[in-house]
Amino acid sequence: MLIIPVKEGENIDRALKRYKRKFVKTTVKNQLNTRKQFNKPSIVRRAQVQKAQYIQGLRDAEEV
Repeated sequence: MLIIPVKEGENIDRALKRYKRKFVKTTVKNQLNTRKQFNKPSIVRRAQVQKAQYIQGLRDAEEV
C-alpha cells in the first residue's frame, strides 16, 4: 500500500502526480501485467537472455 503524505496547503494535483510516480517506481503495474496471462518458464528465460544480449551489445558498442 502506497502512502503519500499531503502537506498542508498542497495542491491535490501535485499529490496525485507524486502518487503516480511512486506507483510506477514500485513496479506494481508490471506485476499486474505479468499475472494476467501465464507465460511458460522457457519463454520467460528466453526473454531474459534476449534482453541480456541486447544490453551487452549496447555496452560493446559504447566501448568501440
